[in-house]
Amino acid sequence: MGEARAAIDTQQLGARYDASQSNLNFRVYSSRATRIEVWLYKTASGAQEVARLSMTKDAATQVWSKSVATSTIKTSYGITGTVYYGYRAWGPNWPYDAAWSKGSGTGFVSDVDNAGNRFNPNKLLIDPYARELSQDPNTAACADGTIYASGASHRNKDSGACASKSVALPADTSSIGSKPTRALKDEVIYEVHVRGLTRNDASVPAAERGTYAGAARKAAYLAGLGVTAVEFLPVQEAQNDQNDVDPASTANDNYWGYMTLNYFAPDRRYAADKSAGGPTREWKAMVKAFHDAGIKVYIDVVYNHTGEGGPWGGSDGLSVYNLLSWRGLDNPAYYSLTADLKYPWDNTGVGGNYNTRHSVAQNLIVDSLAYWRDTLGVDGFRFDLASVLGNSCQHGCFNFDKSDAGNALNRIVAELPPRPAAGGAGLDLIAEPWAIGGNSYQVGNFPAGWAEWNGLYRDALRKKQNKLGVEVVTPGTLASRFAGSSDLYGDDGRKPWHSINFMVAHDGFTLNDLYAYNDKQNNQPWPYGPSDGGEDHNLSWDQAGVVLEQRKAARTGLAFMMLSAGVPMITGGDEVLRTQFGNNNTYNLDSAANWLYWTRDSIEADHETYSKRLIAFRKAHPALRPANFYSGMDGNGNVMEQLRWFKPDGAQADAAYFNGSGNHAIAWRVDGSEFADPASAIYVAYNGWSGPVNFVLPWPGNGKQWYRVTDTATWNEGPNTVAPPGSETLIGGENATYGLQARSLLLLIAK
Repeated sequence: MGEARAAIDTQQLGARYDASQSNLNFRVYSSRATRIEVWLYKTASGAQEVARLSMTKDAATQVWSKSVATSTIKTSYGITGTVYYGYRAWGPNWPYDAAWSKGSGTGFVSDVDNAGNRFNPNKLLIDPYARELSQDPNTAACADGTIYASGASHRNKDSGACASKSVALPADTSSIGSKPTRALKDEVIYEVHVRGLTRNDASVPAAERGTYAGAARKAAYLAGLGVTAVEFLPVQEAQNDQNDVDPASTANDNYWGYMTLNYFAPDRRYAADKSAGGPTREWKAMVKAFHDAGIKVYIDVVYNHTGEGGPWGGSDGLSVYNLLSWRGLDNPAYYSLTADLKYPWDNTGVGGNYNTRHSVAQNLIVDSLAYWRDTLGVDGFRFDLASVLGNSCQHGCFNFDKSDAGNALNRIVAELPPRPAAGGAGLDLIAEPWAIGGNSYQVGNFPAGWAEWNGLYRDALRKKQNKLGVEVVTPGTLASRFAGSSDLYGDDGRKPWHSINFMVAHDGFTLNDLYAYNDKQNNQPWPYGPSDGGEDHNLSWDQAGVVLEQRKAARTGLAFMMLSAGVPMITGGDEVLRTQFGNNNTYNLDSAANWLYWTRDSIEADHETYSKRLIAFRKAHPALRPANFYSGMDGNGNVMEQLRWFKPDGAQADAAYFNGSGNHAIAWRVDGSEFADPASAIYVAYNGWSGPVNFVLPWPGNGKQWYRVTDTATWNEGPNTVAPPGSETLIGGENATYGLQARSLLLLIAK
């Protein structure tokens, strides 16, 4: 395992001023380096260093350190403003030689040795614990990315002048407001890109569009929509400044941001204030704006791989790798490698696994999460390809094991406690519970404390809507998904709210496009493409090209999420039927076609009203947000109290009906009195058949009748598709019959 794990931030790594700001202390981990120097710069890019300082290693901790008086920095090195810095490291594959100079091969032995070392002193390295970065590695002035590479053609290229500099910052004490303490079960999550949220919004000042400051201006809109948690795609530093250089060439663009260069630094591109410290201050001001509106802030984090990537040139796969940070400091500590330590082990498809089982690599994960929680105000995290964090081994293998106490998943829960079930202080921890290959598909199999993107919820409901006669989804499967997926989460003590229910996410079609395209449309010209990759198995259908049916399907899909036990997540723009024109892998499209739009035609405005009212209905009815799994009729026909399932004829569904592959309609009644709900009962019916079905209604309660809140059918369009409270339409009492259109959903309340 390597060194024993430490408590949060024990090693005080990074560049930190002491309390009096009299000294600046540099600390970096490497167990394998034989020499590390910290190089100081006056400016962010384009200039040579002004100081080259040798660091001292502590054999017990493997931490290298150097303390410099701020007076020396000013008087001896002439740095009177921000201190920019980076590291140069030597090791067994490239031992230190006093004759070495920048851009020379003096001392070189090999690009990689049998111990997995990849040291190269010609590459200036980012501090893994830097609080901000000065700029991207590749900029307009430094477009040649090969300066960061190893291999015979590149190893002697010096990266110093162009490389991203780490920024030494004094501690920031600006406010992040009061964190909401709401229980996770009560959230409505809105997944969105921080740049895409306002880049195309004319109501935002031009200088703030696409920035944290711009996003802060949308807090009131999102609160009005009913959103309680905004989940941003990655905001930790990634290479993206070059996206706009040649918009028509999308080959190397990185819009989504899933190639992290540093796990502490807020991405400078998204700051209107790009001065040193500006991104941090602006991020915190944005968080405060959301907190002031009662909205939590989640961020999408990528601890399964990094922006250094994998091999990108050479026939042997050994030589040409980028050395930007971790790889040049301690390759086997920070990356999972093959058994011979020469190649990356890859369950991500984008360059090799981060070594989540190594204690020091874990320290970085935990320390950075704690920094975003405590200093930057984040309320929760969504973990990309989180199965990699459940890896129980380091090199030459991959094995997800949720019971391994030493894996990153269990350590995160132990040291960064999840929010209690009833709410309070803590983090909302959400896993994307899959990766690529091995035993990495683990939906429903994460350890206690973890919520998950429920991919089986998405797939079952997509199949039922879009693949009638092609895919079999029984009423019992639908019932399990609508009721919180107890088959996935109840068996290990987790709850309905550990299921994050979604129909679409950033990765794939939008809600509109799921029902408007049969296949991905990724090879379109700019600005709608081209994008490589993308899922081929989308479970989508264009509803035979009938636009009214497409809108109906979108209303039904949204209703599924808002009326299911669990936590609903929508994607930015779903509330107005945003389209990506059929592109289902828009990772590289930093374009107006991929940013949210803020004009509304009547159809978009109506769907926004529909979305807003449906979210409000969910929030008004605690019976839809159970803390525990409903007691009621299960897939075996056991009858209890809180929830009962019905066949269309009004009889209670039994095991035979649940398991019947030819059955396509299901209804359920939730007893609101069990939840102190203002409605004594709620009734939902779904007709998944291709023709109309009559539903016989159950008992609404003594002295009560059923009233229609919404019917997603094509006849019910316009601004009042969801009836405002108090204006619901009377339908009738027990045994009344309601004719429900094909592939439609009905919502009734008892009054």
